[in-house]
This record gives sequence, structure tokens and C-alpha cells, in this order.
Amino acid sequence: MTDGTHAGEAHTNGISQRLNWLRAGVLGANDGIVSVASLVVGVAGATTDTPALLLAGVAGLVGGAISMALGEYVSVSSQRDSERALIAKERRELTEMPDEEFEELTQLYRDRGLSDATARQVAKELTEHDALAAHLEVELRIDQDDLVNPWHAAISSAISFTLGALLPLLAILLPPPQWRVPVTFAAVLVALAITGTVSARLGGAPRGRAVVRLVVGGALALAVTWLIGTLLGTTVA
Repeated sequence: MTDGTHAGEAHTNGISQRLNWLRAGVLGANDGIVSVASLVVGVAGATTDTPALLLAGVAGLVGGAISMALGEYVSVSSQRDSERALIAKERRELTEMPDEEFEELTQLYRDRGLSDATARQVAKELTEHDALAAHLEVELRIDQDDLVNPWHAAISSAISFTLGALLPLLAILLPPPQWRVPVTFAAVLVALAITGTVSARLGGAPRGRAVVRLVVGGALALAVTWLIGTLLGTTVA
């Protein structure tokens, strides 16, 4: 019974982790879409020069991907350091005060609805098998063999941002000059509607609200940057 419970919890945690990574990938792609689209549309408002648009888009893509990767690496590294510190603390407490830790584990299972006798028996068997793993799972929901990986987070963020950024970059470069901004607007808003739908489904949130929020925000960002580029281009001219 206990083994089945723990297997179910591990399976649930694994699914949760995969969903979190997928959600982070969708958000990274969304950042790439909006930031690079805003940049190239702003430049397109000032000039129709293709090399200038290419340079701005590539610079935004590379800079954004590196920034996303560094941000995720620092954030996840901090989380991993915290998890390691908690593991070390729990290991020390188990060594210095095993009886108190056993009673704490028993109480945690009582809090989950087990009777006193069952909670004590479960705590006893788990302590004999792997006391540290038992305390980490029940107290802290940490698996010492499956800590977050900052390199995985950094690489996945950079890739998702790059994939998102490629859409507006291609949309601004491939059409004829007079169609560049409208095509980019349309492609970006469709892409934002898709990412909004996916993120809402992953998070269990209302789809319509998420889509409207992203599409309106993206449209506003594009309109503002295009207007600024147009005004600056006119001023320079």
C-alpha cells in the first residue's frame, strides 16, 4: 500500500515537472515572439532597409536568447542551492536527533489522515529503508536524485526563445516592403493566440481570457514600437 502510494506521488511529481518545463517553454517562445517582433516592427517603422531589419532582428534574437538562458540559469541554480542546503540540514538532523525526526515523520503521516498505529508503522518502515528520502519527500517534497538542473533550464529557455523569435524575423524579412508590417502583425497575433491557448490549457485557466490578454498586449506593443519607429524615421528624414 505504501509503495503504491509513493509510486503514485512520484508519477504525479514527474508529470508536474514535465508540465512546468513545457509551460516555461511556451512562455519563453512567447517572450521571443513579442520582444523580437516589437524590435523589428519598430525598425520597420523607421526604414525599409533589409540589412538594417536583419541586423536588428538577429541582434534581438541572440541577445534575448542569451539573456533568457542566463536568467534561467541563475534562477534555477539558486533553487538547486536551496534544495541542497535543505538536504544537508535534514541529513544533519537525522544524525543528531533521530528520535525527534522519527516522531516528526510520524506526525506528518497522522496529518495526512493515517491512524496513529498506521502512521507509526509507515514511518518505521520508511526510516529503516531510507530515512533521508522519506523525510525529504514528505516534509519538503524533494527528490535528492532528481534535483533541478540549471543547464537544462538555460538551454531549453534559449531554444524556446529562439524558436519564438524566428517567426517575426522571417515575417518581417520575407514579404515585399509594403507588406512587411501587416504580415508581421498578423503572424505575431496568430502565434500569440496559439501560445495563449496552450498556456491556458497547461495551467487549467480560462482559454479566452489568456488569449485576449496576450493578443491585446502583443498588439499594443507592436503598435507602440511601430509608431515610435515611424516618428523617429520621419524626424531623421
